Formats: sequence, C-alpha cells, structure tokens
Amino acid sequence: MTGGAADVVVVEDPGAAWMRHMRTGQWDAAWRVSDRVLASHAGEPCWDRPRHQQWIWDGTPLDGKRVLIRCYHGLGDTLQFIRFAPLVKQLAAEVIVWAQPLLIPLLRTADGIDRLLPLHDGDVGIEYDVDVEVMELSHVFRPTPHTLPADVPYLHVAPAPLPADGKLAVGLAWKAGDWDGRRNVPYPLLAPLAEVPGVELHVLQRGAGLAEREEGFGVVAGSDDPYEAARVMRALDLVISIDSMPAHLAGALGAPVWTLLHADPDWRWMVDRDDSPWYPTMRLFCQERPGDWESVIARVAAELGRLRGG
Repeated sequence: MTGGAADVVVVEDPGAAWMRHMRTGQWDAAWRVSDRVLASHAGEPCWDRPRHQQWIWDGTPLDGKRVLIRCYHGLGDTLQFIRFAPLVKQLAAEVIVWAQPLLIPLLRTADGIDRLLPLHDGDVGIEYDVDVEVMELSHVFRPTPHTLPADVPYLHVAPAPLPADGKLAVGLAWKAGDWDGRRNVPYPLLAPLAEVPGVELHVLQRGAGLAEREEGFGVVAGSDDPYEAARVMRALDLVISIDSMPAHLAGALGAPVWTLLHADPDWRWMVDRDDSPWYPTMRLFCQERPGDWESVIARVAAELGRLRGG
C-alpha cells in the first residue's frame, strides 16, 4: 500500500490472552500462552517478589522425582488445586505438600500426598528434586474443561451432628477478604434469604463479616478451623457462598453449593455459565449488572423456595 501508514500489529498482553482463553473455555490455547511465559522466565529470579507472585515450576518433568508442592496462594486456591495431587503421585517418587497450617488436617484426607509440612516464612528445609506452586499444577497437566479431574469429594470428613428439624439447612457466607470488595454481598441485602419458608440459615461467615450479623439472623455454625467448617458443611443440605474459600471447600467436599459472583468474575468461573467444570455440585449465580446484588439474591431466594417445593 503506497502512501499509507504502516500496518500496526497489536500484540496482546500474555496475561490478558491467558485470561481470555481460560474464561471462554479455550484452555489448550491458555496452556500455550503459559508455555511462552515459562520460557520467558527461564533463569529469571523471582524470590524478591511476594510469594503469591512468584513462579516456581521451571518445566522440569515430575517423573520419578521428589516433588515439592508449594501452596503460596489463598486457602481456597490450595483447596481447588490440590485435586491434582493424585496425578502428581502417579508420576513422582514422592509428593510433599508445603501448605497453610490451617489446612493440614483437611489435606490429610486427600489422596496422593506422602508428606505434609506446615508453610512458614523462610526455606522449606528439606531435600527435593523439583518444586511447583500448587496453582501451576494445572499447567503441568494441561486439562481442558472436559478432562479436568473433577471427581468429588476429594476431601473427606464426617458430618457434624446437626439437629433434624424438617427445615432445609442452608449454610451462608457473604463476605471475603479486602482485596476485591466486589465479591462481597452487603449484609442488609441478605434479608430475603431469611424469609424463605422452611429454610433455616446456618451462618458460616467468619471474620469481619460475622460482626455484621444481627441477632436472630440464622444460627452461627461456622468455625475458624477449616476442618470443623467442613464437617458442618457435610451436614447441611446446601451451602451458599460468595467467591471465597467456603465455596471451594464445599465443592471439594462434594456438597451442594451455590456460588454468588459479581459481574466480572474470576477466570476460574468462566463466562456465560451457571455450572462449573471444577465442581460438579456447584451452581453459579452471577450479577447481570455490576453491583446488582439485589437481583442475584432475589433469584437465589426464589430458587430456595422452589427447592422447598413452595
């Protein structure tokens, strides 16, 4: 073309490309992006970064190796991605998981783990041949939405004793940490859930959100101990949670769980879906407009009513 401007080639940021592929179900393409990012990091140190921003796996095959799985992200991330431990065990000589101390009792119930060590600051202090961050295991095994290991439960606990009163026992968590406030449902908007006939709410919420609870709103049933929280979930008929650790815990236990999502949810929930390949017992309720939790809660309340046959 004569006299015109040169063609401009726009190269998509690898992170944006990866997110787009994962959210639209094109996971094969996402792993090819991960391959390019892995190659670009070769030999580049990352130990000066916060742990959750470090890349660990260098592409070394796991076959016949002593494999150290580092759990550097959140509790929910560990619960979600520990599903790959049995696949690691099929290849490795030994599987060592360096995990958040709070999760160790739960992780003892998972398959594929030879040793569990409590995560702490500093060096792990053991010998190993290859290490990988727990969320990097998806890159190692390169699943698609159709091949993802999703047999549940993959965490196993006995249900807590729960009095049977004929009502639908529904667990509820509405507030997560502060890093993304869009995930949180304002407490006053939850009122319609308490008005559904035949439903008893069991408040699983912990932390600052629990202080928002008004007297008489459900029964406080949660625990700061994830193992005990898991036992309560196993005794419930349903768990309703925002995008936080309780949703992953319920999904890993194979418990029925409804997950409430803001309009631009995390990549793992994909787009235009009301189910999740990660958790067969999970149903997704996503905002249709940013910030519109009222409509989401109205839909959930209506579905609860239908569940009760009302």
